[in-house]
Amino acid sequence: MNTIGNDFQGRRIVLTGVTSVIGREIAMTVARHNAKLVLLGRNDVSLRNMLASLPPNDHQIVVTDLNNTGLIKDVLKPLLLELKPIYGFCHCAGVVHTRSLSMSKPEMIQKQLDVNVLAGIEIARLVTSREMAADSEGSVVFISSIYAHIGAAGQLGYCLSKGAINAAVRAMAVELAPRRIKANTVSPGFVRTDMTESQSKLSQEQMQNIIDKHPLGEGSASDIARAVLFLLSPDNKWITGTDVIVDGGYTAQ
Repeated sequence: MNTIGNDFQGRRIVLTGVTSVIGREIAMTVARHNAKLVLLGRNDVSLRNMLASLPPNDHQIVVTDLNNTGLIKDVLKPLLLELKPIYGFCHCAGVVHTRSLSMSKPEMIQKQLDVNVLAGIEIARLVTSREMAADSEGSVVFISSIYAHIGAAGQLGYCLSKGAINAAVRAMAVELAPRRIKANTVSPGFVRTDMTESQSKLSQEQMQNIIDKHPLGEGSASDIARAVLFLLSPDNKWITGTDVIVDGGYTAQ
């Protein structure tokens, strides 16, 4: 097992979105660095397949629907009480619904807010509670997006949700700092994922146009996972309330 730097030494991490391309890479990366994982998702078979691909280390799975934020605590809390202390959390789950302004009805925007923002906040609220959290250490990372910083036609709801994540995590960072719990976001540029392929409604030509706007070209899930690894790890002592943009230079222009 690779434990050179960023070694979690068996600390417990809760992860969402682990069956996505980026989430899966994050799970594999932190597991290789000796973290014990709690994997959340709504598909039992996919979670079990993910679990089987990880190096053995007392990992756990929890089947829950993040669209229903009211059920998250009831489903997750009993297991976390058995596994505590909980060191960290990474919220990688996300949805995007590409709609023009005229078609961006409140219920469609709310669906993105529920998964992208509110579900993550509900889990962070539980994980960082004094009942669950480790003493005087911890780390929370939300996967945001460059769409928290720039606008894009058809992405009103998605931009809104990602901007909300960044604002919420800054507030979280200030509140949790006295307990030495860090909170940060990572904002990827364009990385080809299941979500971009199936939900964005972009043509291949439109996707290529987006990729061409990244000076370093298209990124990979491993680029995002390495940033998350450091921010989550105990080696991160003094970075909090920060958004780490991993976009191949897209927003530098």
